[in-house]
Amino acid sequence: MSSCLSPARRPREPGREDRGNLALVTIQLALAGDTMLGRSVGDALRAGAGPRSLFSAGVVDAVHEADAFVLNLECCISDRGRPWPAPGKPFFFRAPPVAVEALRHLGVTVVTLANNHALDFGDEALMDTMAHLEAAGIALVGAGSNEQAARQPVALEVGGLHLAIVAFTDHPADFAATKHRPGVAFADLVEGLPAWLTDAIGHPAADAVLVTPHWGPNMSPDPVPRVRSAARSLIDAGATVVAGHSAHVFHGVQGRVLYDLGDFIDGYATEPDLRNDQGLLFVLGLDDQGPVRVEGVPLRLEFCHTRLAERDEAAWIERRFREACAAFDTDVAVANGRLVVTWR
Repeated sequence: MSSCLSPARRPREPGREDRGNLALVTIQLALAGDTMLGRSVGDALRAGAGPRSLFSAGVVDAVHEADAFVLNLECCISDRGRPWPAPGKPFFFRAPPVAVEALRHLGVTVVTLANNHALDFGDEALMDTMAHLEAAGIALVGAGSNEQAARQPVALEVGGLHLAIVAFTDHPADFAATKHRPGVAFADLVEGLPAWLTDAIGHPAADAVLVTPHWGPNMSPDPVPRVRSAARSLIDAGATVVAGHSAHVFHGVQGRVLYDLGDFIDGYATEPDLRNDQGLLFVLGLDDQGPVRVEGVPLRLEFCHTRLAERDEAAWIERRFREACAAFDTDVAVANGRLVVTWR
């Protein structure tokens, strides 16, 4: 299991919670879903928009409250490669190398590349992406130079807590890494969890295991049955928390499963009813006994820019999140403008 602790993360004194005679370290882990630095965002960066222009100061400050930050990068970062030769593939997303500076500005600790756009411009662009992230001091998970590397969890030591992060995608199969070809960690969930995935989740060296899958269809308002079934299996396999993405809209919380984190930045808005231009940044409190609470920070995704949501926007996000959580009998509180789910 590869190990890292991002140098970009600001040092912070972790909290401590007294449980009987024990004092357990509680860390804060920021989580964001689909992060599009290609498409229109990439065009803006190529046209001279500064990488720091993509996120408001309020968003950056909210991220920096956490001890570490994990997000899904919904593109490759490269100036090279050719579009993936899959018949009928409609979208190809590639960000310029300067995009990695936006991730550094946010203080991103780990990027997952296990998704359906990591190889949009082939093996060459994927390897460039990995090299740009490594040079920036940002760890990656869910992709690699071969099957073994792509499936390898990444390990963090944060505030004395040993955290393992496991990433995979359930689509597309042709992006899967093999013994001799770069690619992503692919898992066909139709037949249940593959053995390599349960083995990765059960790694004995970790105090907690975060599983971050890219799963299910786009623009689905709720998790589809195969995602719900897989989530149960991931928890049964030993996942401490599951935080998914792919739908482009946030979903509710059920037990220790955050089904979909939604979008974090993009250059488009569709589906007026689902409002994928409204999002959430999640800040998860975690210790070696499991999750303590998660706070959802309401976001407004403007064209190529993400800021904190304002009053009416935040009210819509609250209604949507409450409804999504209520479907799983999960209570949501509001504290300091954030949407809070507690486990203990």
